[in-house]
Amino acid sequence: MSESALRFERLYENKPRSDGDDRDPAQRDRDRVLYSSSFRRLAEVTQVVAANSGYVFHNRLTHSLQVAQVGRRLAEKLLSKWPALTADLVCPDVVEAACLAHDLGHPPFGHIAEYRLNELSKGCGGFEGNAQSFRIVSHLASRSSDYGGLDLTAATLAAILKYPWLKDGNPVKPKKWGAYKSERESFEFAARLLPSVNKPTIEAQLMDWADDVTYSVHDLEDFYRAGRLPLHLLAHRDPRERDSFFENVFERRKNDMDFAARQDLQGAFREILVSTFSIPGAYDGSSAHRAALRTFTGILIGRYINAVTPVEEDNRISLRIDPDLRAEVMMLKELTWTYVIEAPNLAARQQGQERVIEELFTIYTKLAKNPDTWKVFPTFFREKLREASGDTDEAVRICVDLIASMTESQAVGMHHRLTGQTHTSGLDDILQ
Repeated sequence: MSESALRFERLYENKPRSDGDDRDPAQRDRDRVLYSSSFRRLAEVTQVVAANSGYVFHNRLTHSLQVAQVGRRLAEKLLSKWPALTADLVCPDVVEAACLAHDLGHPPFGHIAEYRLNELSKGCGGFEGNAQSFRIVSHLASRSSDYGGLDLTAATLAAILKYPWLKDGNPVKPKKWGAYKSERESFEFAARLLPSVNKPTIEAQLMDWADDVTYSVHDLEDFYRAGRLPLHLLAHRDPRERDSFFENVFERRKNDMDFAARQDLQGAFREILVSTFSIPGAYDGSSAHRAALRTFTGILIGRYINAVTPVEEDNRISLRIDPDLRAEVMMLKELTWTYVIEAPNLAARQQGQERVIEELFTIYTKLAKNPDTWKVFPTFFREKLREASGDTDEAVRICVDLIASMTESQAVGMHHRLTGQTHTSGLDDILQ
């Protein structure tokens, strides 16, 4: 089988499909992710903080759309500038599909829920947002009664694998993995395209870089507008603010080898802010500030799209990301951690969100043990419990799937209902 045929093969190739579809396989993949209910759900899943107080913060849906735009432009740029790259290595539709899918498995309330679900479900394999995304597209999403998942091509499945190994499959990164063992068949189908063991494809690397760039730049924009990031002080006026920021970052990351080159990282941060950020004060919403902020973020996006070049290693083409520009992105991401995520008011909110997740897990796993109490589960998850046929670990996994599939309002609503904290009639559907 040719490389191209292998890339665009589907695991369920022998299943019936409708005729008359003029899209190529990668275009179909992109559209299947875009129109999935799992993708629509991201409109009510927090990126960092919920949209309130008059500020329109990015959510997981708008973030994913922007990651997809950056990822596609990266792929198109590489194909136009480097003829050695072909569609057998980089397909813009594959990259875009992977970017759209990369956060499908993100649970309500962000990383705090991801960490808690992992602790609670260690007995059945744990929880990891990237692995949950792969589980959705390869197993949970419903597109046909003939198979589970979205029936994506091998190329797109491989491009979703930011961490292309099963749990415990890479001792260098034990806390990260790209697929659960329950999706081993789909994982191995996609892993045939990996350039080497545990190394992501070029398309997966483009998805990952697009995610990093978008996260760092657009969160910076959100929180400067909201008055949470003192960019004007960090860039122009107050070296004490920069020193305080650096101390916070390097204390918090003291055990992270990526942050070992402190002087280089500090230099990268000063360079990008001092040379490109032109607003002298706090954001005031004026047309001048709006235009200057848009110019600043546009410069950053263009700068980081140009950070990627193809290189040949061991007779294979791979990607090189300029280490100085990677350092800039790394430090820009730390702004959100220092000034927003670690702020006391957000920490208090996260404490309550962690409690919601833990109590939902406790309630659902208890109810899953007895078929007489399955009526509290939505129909789809009741069907999955019947299919589990008494397998305790699988029943826990199904409960985790249910919780991870909720929006944040659904999680709070179901928690209130299941703990008797609501006075509504109970006739309205929270989950279907």
